[in-house]
Amino acid sequence: MNDESPERILSNMRPSLIRIAYRMLGSVAEAEDIVQETAIRWLAADHQTVREPAAFLRRIVTRLCLNELQSARRRRESYVGPWLPEPIFDPEDHDQADDITLPLMIALERLSPLERAAFLLHDIFGMPFDQVADIVGREVSACRKLASRARAHIQEARPRFAVDKDRGLELARAFFTASRCGDMTALRTLLAEDVVAIADGGGRIVASLAPLVGLEAVLARHVEMARDFAIQPSQIVRYAIIDGLPGFVTIEAGSTLQTTALNVVEERITAIYVTRNPDKLRHVSDIRPQ
Repeated sequence: MNDESPERILSNMRPSLIRIAYRMLGSVAEAEDIVQETAIRWLAADHQTVREPAAFLRRIVTRLCLNELQSARRRRESYVGPWLPEPIFDPEDHDQADDITLPLMIALERLSPLERAAFLLHDIFGMPFDQVADIVGREVSACRKLASRARAHIQEARPRFAVDKDRGLELARAFFTASRCGDMTALRTLLAEDVVAIADGGGRIVASLAPLVGLEAVLARHVEMARDFAIQPSQIVRYAIIDGLPGFVTIEAGSTLQTTALNVVEERITAIYVTRNPDKLRHVSDIRPQ
């Protein structure tokens, strides 16, 4: 048993547990609930019998997430419009970062809960397969197969040519300026031919119910929006790295909080991810303008 108190162990592990739960569920609120339930179970445990507290805590949080994913999938089947994970801002401590980006999180949605768990725990959080097997309750060989299938399914979504942070934020500023000023010539130079724009309003607020695909479709939509921006300008709150992608937080049409994340490949924006559902932005509302 670790010499540290159970409370100190929990405090030290909390950021890691939150990251695991968020990567599993794509929801900040649900991740926090899972970690809170984990904390209750941990503090009630017989700590004298726990030889590896970190493994014990990861086991609890992962198994709770696996249970939660069953109901989460049912909820998302009736979700209005495209679903995007709740946006989070990357930690400043680079040691705490991982290579999970928003496109990869979307791809994770296509995996079974066990595939997602095996992939995240082994490939992202670096746990050996014997620990993964103990956590998810499967044989080591089965966990290897689960992770292998997951890699095959999400290979295209893995970040291959990650844009430099400063350059990414520079492109985010250029995109904001061009889109809000109605400069379609500048916007055209920023976007890839096969660009996709996805907006998540969750039926709570106006947003496109289907992705816009292709340069001309995205430009046409921005021509329409430019007229609205001329009447009610966007207020920039801050530029930021959102789920591993450059982007920005804005207030639209007077009071609508919104995040925009941009996937950039070879100096061109290939995807625009806009989150407008207020249920997904509660944790963002306290972010102060830069």
